[in-house]
Amino acid sequence: MKVLHGISLEVLQGEVVCIIGPNGAGKSTFLRTLSGLNRPTDGSIVFKGEDVTGARPHQMVRRGLGHCPEGRRVFQQLSIEENLIAGYASGRGKSFAELRDQVFELFPILGERRGQSASRLSGGQQQMLAIGRALMGSPDLLLLDEPSLGLAPIIIHQIFEIVLRLAESGVSIILVEQNIDLSFEVADYVYAFEHGALQCSGPAAKMKADERIKSIFLPDLDGHSAH
Repeated sequence: MKVLHGISLEVLQGEVVCIIGPNGAGKSTFLRTLSGLNRPTDGSIVFKGEDVTGARPHQMVRRGLGHCPEGRRVFQQLSIEENLIAGYASGRGKSFAELRDQVFELFPILGERRGQSASRLSGGQQQMLAIGRALMGSPDLLLLDEPSLGLAPIIIHQIFEIVLRLAESGVSIILVEQNIDLSFEVADYVYAFEHGALQCSGPAAKMKADERIKSIFLPDLDGHSAH
C-alpha cells in the first residue's frame, strides 16, 4: 500500500522548509523515508547531488542527515552525555568534544546537568536533548518532527530560536510542525500535504496569505495555533 505519492520537494542550504497538513497526511512517513527508516518503492532521493534512494539510516547519518523523530525518544536510563555519545557520528570532520560543546552552547541546561539521567529531565529538556543528539552527527540537513508537541510556550519559543540559529549557520531544516503560527514565522518555504500527496507549495509569506490554504489547511491561522 502506497502512503506517499507524487511528492517532489527541494531544500536549499540554510533554508527552513515546513511541511503542514492534517494528521495522517504522510508527513512523518516522508521524513522517515528521507532518513532511511522507510524504504521507498519508487521515485528517488537526491542528497547533496548524490542519489541515496534506499540508503540505510546509518549511511544517511554519515552523509550528513540528522533526524529528530516525534516523541523525543531519548534513552531514559542513560545520562545526557551518554545520549550525546549515542548520537555521535565519526568521520564528519568534528570531534565528539567539539560537537558536544556546541550542543551545550545551544542548550546550556544540558551542559549543567550532563551527568544526570535523561529520565530526570522535563519534557522540554528531553526535546532539547533529542535535538542535541541529532546534531551530534554534524548534519547538513536536519529533520525535525513535531518538536513543539506537548511543550510549554516558553520552551517552544526557545526551540524555534535554535532552529533559526541553526539555519543561519548553514544547516538546512525540514520541519513538520502543528504549531502553525510559529511554523510560518520561521519557514522560508511551505509544502502542504494531504492524503499522502503534495497539494500545494510556495514561499511562506505567499502561502500564509492564500485564502485556499487558510480554509483547507490552516483554519486556526487567524486565531489560535492548530495544535
